[in-house]
Amino acid sequence: MVVLMRGRKPAITALDGALSTAPAAPKWLPPHARTEWRRVVPQLVADRKIAAHELATVESYCLAVATMRSAEEAVRKHGLTYESDSGPKRRPETTILKENLEAARRLAAELGLTPASRTKNKGGAPGNDDDDALGDI
Repeated sequence: MVVLMRGRKPAITALDGALSTAPAAPKWLPPHARTEWRRVVPQLVADRKIAAHELATVESYCLAVATMRSAEEAVRKHGLTYESDSGPKRRPETTILKENLEAARRLAAELGLTPASRTKNKGGAPGNDDDDALGDI
């Protein structure tokens, strides 16, 4: 029987096979995304929370942050609405901003980058958790 835990995200723990050095940001990422990569990847590596096969999730997070920032710049420059033949309309950038803000928030939680996800994530090397639920056997 499979028991589903609804409403709880899985705890993020240190990975066997975690990266030991932070890779450079992919060259195809836009500037804001590369900046975010350089901000978060070294900490994920130091905390042993990222493996090579998970870097696509980090790329997605960084791209969502960059797209969010670009949309915010457009909204700041052009405003929230524009005039059309049928009256004021919401700028498409507001939707892009909202969607990427939500995506970045979800991916950040998945990667253990939010305050709530960090409280669930002890990090460190496997087997070195002082608060091991199994205790001394």
